[in-house]
Amino acid sequence: MHFARSKSPALLAAFAAIFLAVGSLLALPGYTLTGTGVRVKTIGAVNIDVYRISHYMEQLPATRSREAVIDMDTSKKFVWTMLRDVDRASIVKALRDAYALNQYSDTPKIERFVAAFQGDLKSGAEVTIEYDPRAKATTITVAGGGKATVSGIDFMKATWRIWLGKIDQPRLSDELIGRLH
Repeated sequence: MHFARSKSPALLAAFAAIFLAVGSLLALPGYTLTGTGVRVKTIGAVNIDVYRISHYMEQLPATRSREAVIDMDTSKKFVWTMLRDVDRASIVKALRDAYALNQYSDTPKIERFVAAFQGDLKSGAEVTIEYDPRAKATTITVAGGGKATVSGIDFMKATWRIWLGKIDQPRLSDELIGRLH
């Protein structure tokens, strides 16, 4: 069997996963990568890698701090690449819990946002969360799922606090701003 003629679904899936992983680490035109980390779920003494997440900004803050990144009204985005399969209910619950932990309670906005998750996420799937300062809106795009846009700088700040505010994995926050000088 020649490699070029192989139609093995496992081989094709492996190449797709590699392509997605490398793609999420590449620079985005007009953006600066501020950092990359891995979201980990701890169950007992076991750590499970859930997704790799990268953060990008069009303009950088004057100070290197989580709060400066959260507050800055510039184009910015998070890009996740799933490292394992996760069911929709777990993702939605985790996001709702993270908003609550950061004391954000605008339920209609939260529900509009999480509605973009229309099904389970498979390993290799990508999720993009992008803030547009001109529209004052945050858009989530779920590969193979849906898309939702939520207006308001309050919602952008609440969403950025999920990874840069109160979080059960503070090292991840540090990694996401680790390239800022």
